[in-house]
Amino acid sequence: MSFAELKLSESILKAIAACGYTEPTPIQARAIPEALLGRDLIASAQTGTGKTAAFMLPALERLATLKKGPKGAPRILVLTPTRELASQVTEATRTYGRFLRIRSAVILGGSSYREQFQALSQPLELVVATPGRLIDHLDRGTISLDRVEILVLDEADRMLDMGFQQAVEKITAATPAERQTLLFTATLDKTMTQLAARLLRDPVQIALAPQGATAVQVEQRLHVADNLEHKQRMLEHLVADNALNQAIIFSATKRDADRLAQALSSRGHSAAALHGDMNQGARNRTVRNLRQGRLKLLVATDVAARGIDVSGISHVINFDLPKFAEDYVHRIGRTGRAGATGTAISFVSVHDLGALQRIERYIGKTLPRHVIPGMEPSRSLSAPPRSPRKPRPAGVSGKPGGKTGGTGGSGQRRTGGSKRSQSANPSKAPQVIYRHSR
Repeated sequence: MSFAELKLSESILKAIAACGYTEPTPIQARAIPEALLGRDLIASAQTGTGKTAAFMLPALERLATLKKGPKGAPRILVLTPTRELASQVTEATRTYGRFLRIRSAVILGGSSYREQFQALSQPLELVVATPGRLIDHLDRGTISLDRVEILVLDEADRMLDMGFQQAVEKITAATPAERQTLLFTATLDKTMTQLAARLLRDPVQIALAPQGATAVQVEQRLHVADNLEHKQRMLEHLVADNALNQAIIFSATKRDADRLAQALSSRGHSAAALHGDMNQGARNRTVRNLRQGRLKLLVATDVAARGIDVSGISHVINFDLPKFAEDYVHRIGRTGRAGATGTAISFVSVHDLGALQRIERYIGKTLPRHVIPGMEPSRSLSAPPRSPRKPRPAGVSGKPGGKTGGTGGSGQRRTGGSKRSQSANPSKAPQVIYRHSR
C-alpha cells in the first residue's frame, strides 16, 4: 500500500513525499483509513512504529478543508503525557502540515504563560498539550474545548502511569460528546481497556503487538555487575566503542542522572542529563543538541526520555533497571526506530533479581548474558548468599520488640552480621554507599 491509496489531500501527500516516505507503516495502514471514516480507535503497537503520523495525518486531513474556529477554540486536541512528547507531536504537525494554512499551539508546563495566552487569543485549529497545564488553562477560562472534533490521547498508558487519569477524564468531559476519540498506547492492559470503555464510542481496536513484545530489530544484552564501580567501568568501555553512535543511558533518579552525566563529561564525553527538574529551555536545548548530533550521550530518567524520537540512537543502556517491566519496553524502544537496528544493554546486580525476573516474564524471553573481557563479574547472577547467623544468647527470642541487647535478632539479620560475612559479598558495601535519592 502507498500513501496515495489512503486518499489523503494533495498538500499532505506532498509533505509526506518531501519526508521521503512512500509506504505507511502497519499501524498507519490500519489506523488512518478507520480514522478518516470518523471511527473511534484504540490502537496499540510497539514504540517506533509511526504512531504519531497514524493520528496526525487524519487529523490534518480533517482540517485541510475546514474554516478557522473562534479564538481559543481548537478543533483538534492532542493530549500527551510529557513535554518532550508534546514537542515531538508539534514538530510532526509542522512537518506534515507544511503546505497547509493551519494555526496550532503547544500548551505545556515549564513554558511561558504569556506566549500561551497570546497563542490562545488567536484563531487556531489544533492544540497539543500536556494534562496539567491544559487543566490550568481550562480553570482560567483561557481555552475552550467545546468545539473539539478530534481528541487524541497519545501514549495514554503513560498518562495513567503518571497519575493523570483524573485530569484526562476532566479534559475529556470538557469536549463535546460527539467528538471522535483516537487512543494510542504502547501497552493494552485491563486498566487501559476500562478507560477506553468510558471515553470511546464503539471503538475499532487495532493491536499490532502482543503485550510485552519488543522490537525484533533491537538486540538485547545483559551484563552482570558486582557493584557501582563495576557498572561505571563497563559503561566507560561501552561508550568508547566506535559502534555506538548515540546512546540514551537510563538512571533511576534525577540526582543520579546529573551525577552520571557530569562524570561522563569529566572524562571527555559529550554527555548531558535530562530530567523533570530542568527548566523547559534547558530541556529543549538538550533534546535539540541530541537531534542535531552535537550530543552523544543522554543520561535520562524514564519520564524525561518518553517521546524522544531520534534516528541516531544506536544504543540504550539501562545503568539502573526500571522498577516496572513495562518501562523496560518503553526504554529500549528509543533505539531501533523506523526499521533501524539498535542495541539495548542492561546492567544487573544480584540486588536486581526481582526486577529482572519481572522484565523477563513480561517480555517472554530470557535476556542473554554478555561479558566484557577483563571485566568479568566476580560471581554468577544468582540469589545473594545468606549471612551466617550468630548463636542467639540463651533467653533471647529474637522476635521484633524482644530483648536483643541492641545487636541480635532481626536487627542482626538486616545489617548482615559479622565482618566476615560482609567480605564474602564484595558487592554489598558499594551498594550501600550508592543510594538512590527519591
